Amino acid sequence: MSNLLFLFLMIMIVGSAINVVISSQLIYSAVSLLFTLFGVAGLYVFLYADFIAATQVIIYVGGILVLIIFGVMLTNKIDTPNIVSSSSNQVIGFLASSFLLLLQFGVIFKTNWKEGVVLESESTVNIIGNLLLQDYLLAFEIVSILLLAALIGSAFLSRRNS
Repeated sequence: MSNLLFLFLMIMIVGSAINVVISSQLIYSAVSLLFTLFGVAGLYVFLYADFIAATQVIIYVGGILVLIIFGVMLTNKIDTPNIVSSSSNQVIGFLASSFLLLLQFGVIFKTNWKEGVVLESESTVNIIGNLLLQDYLLAFEIVSILLLAALIGSAFLSRRNS
């Protein structure tokens, strides 16, 4: 059953990723990107990385993708509701991506993969939470202050001078 689910995720990720690239409508590309990002989160679940899967859904699907969709909708002209993107340099992009795909296949097939049984382990959310709030608390707080300063700065820059 898990093999069929994994195969379904792979087909969904590859199909939606191809649709992101070849679709001429930006909204359709964004919706395809939604399915791609959810599929990648499903792969993280298969890898028992539940914290990274939740982070993928919250940050990329919940934040970045919504920001892209709002950007597309807000920058659209009122008189022309369809936004069409024309892809230039498709041949160069196809050759570069094909080279990277062949390179990845070479690495995948030449690697000695270890197979084994996954033992019951503590959730990665508990492990990462304990590390962030015990061992790396000072760095975590410094990053939070830095992000707060960036948020205040972006709000200040986005205000109009009246």
